Amino acid sequence: MDINMLLKTLRAIKQLRQHEAWTRSQLEAHQAQALRHLRDHAYAYSPFYQRFHRGLFDRPLHEVPVLTKSTLMEHFDEVVTDRSVHLEAVRAFAGERLEGRLFLDRYWVTATSGSSGQPGFFLFNEPEWLTIVASFARGQEWSGAAVSLLHRRKMATVASISPWHMSSQVAATAKTWWTPSIRLPASDPLESIVQRLNEWKPDVLIAYASMARILADEQLAGRLHIQPGKTFTSSEVLTDETRRRVKLAWGDEPFNQYGATETADIAAEYKSCRHMHLFEDLVVVEVVDEHHQPVPPGTYGAKLLVTTLFSRTQPLIRYELNDSVRLATDTCPSGLPFAMLESIQGRVEDALLLPAKSGGRMAIQPLVFNRVMDILPVSGWQIVQEADDSLTVLLSGARDGLVDAALVDSLRQALTAQDVHVSSIQVQRVSAIPKTTSGKTPLIKAYRPS
Repeated sequence: MDINMLLKTLRAIKQLRQHEAWTRSQLEAHQAQALRHLRDHAYAYSPFYQRFHRGLFDRPLHEVPVLTKSTLMEHFDEVVTDRSVHLEAVRAFAGERLEGRLFLDRYWVTATSGSSGQPGFFLFNEPEWLTIVASFARGQEWSGAAVSLLHRRKMATVASISPWHMSSQVAATAKTWWTPSIRLPASDPLESIVQRLNEWKPDVLIAYASMARILADEQLAGRLHIQPGKTFTSSEVLTDETRRRVKLAWGDEPFNQYGATETADIAAEYKSCRHMHLFEDLVVVEVVDEHHQPVPPGTYGAKLLVTTLFSRTQPLIRYELNDSVRLATDTCPSGLPFAMLESIQGRVEDALLLPAKSGGRMAIQPLVFNRVMDILPVSGWQIVQEADDSLTVLLSGARDGLVDAALVDSLRQALTAQDVHVSSIQVQRVSAIPKTTSGKTPLIKAYRPS
């Protein structure tokens, strides 16, 4: 990062800090004004939004239609507000894998993995990108690790190393003498990851939630020898057992962060209360059911609608994320003006669609299984749905005393309580839980017919 970019980033971080001292009414006034500016910009420069919101320009946000990723990508060239930007050129640019280059010399490009369908591409100009980098810094500052030029901190990330992954791009931007960092592929062999971390000795560790649990076990087993002052998790459901193991390994629970390639960080855990708070000065969040109707705090939604208040290049207004989250019903004594995100249940794609006793199918979220599996004496587990609606339970590092039949019985009871049934449940002991191509070890693998 050159000195000019560094100074701009520090100013953006300072501005976000000032927002944290707002009252709730000040925050809501900011949201209203920022939303108006966003919509005015979209209606002036995006042919897509001119059509998509025709006759609704002055209507409340909840009355305008929902934007899905498929619709966004189908109309990409008309959604973006720069008429010189075309999807085919963006795809060609991404295909060249020229790290450090900006598209058209002015846009950062990120891309989703496409695991839930076609990949999505997202562009950000410099002011937008500075806001994104500052949002990641806020998540770290909320842990107590303030961003400062007076303290040098070595960072290590164990996740995807795709150059188009949001965190890869942010890490490349933020890499300075003050924050030297390495990124290790979570898909690499565990022995290699452990060796690299032992050599690097990071002050800050960032990892997928499943990888944080694996690394904590390596530390407790005496093979990993690092002492990160802070540990951060993201991208997967963070279970209570993973929190416990990370604390045993390094003295404190991990700080959870929630974000998306499309929006950057959406929420992060705050140190004084250990609750996640939404970044409501940057995004408007709507928790909705499967029909896009709002659900009250304390209730899990089927999806999340996000409106990025700072986006101008590629405006996202009521953009659909297939995440199931629950807002808190009370306020936090921390003094932050932002609403609390009480729980993240997982993505729609993580849910198992199982036969309901009353007919049809019912979505069973990962937390139903977490309550049973997280207390087992194992180092790792995974629930795999087979084509015939049977379940295979993979267990790694199982210790003496675990009875497979008792586990099967507990899972059947949990599913019966949800009014669903499965044809069979089989337990398999394995040496390690299989990883995805990106290096994740998901707790749930749902069967989705092609």
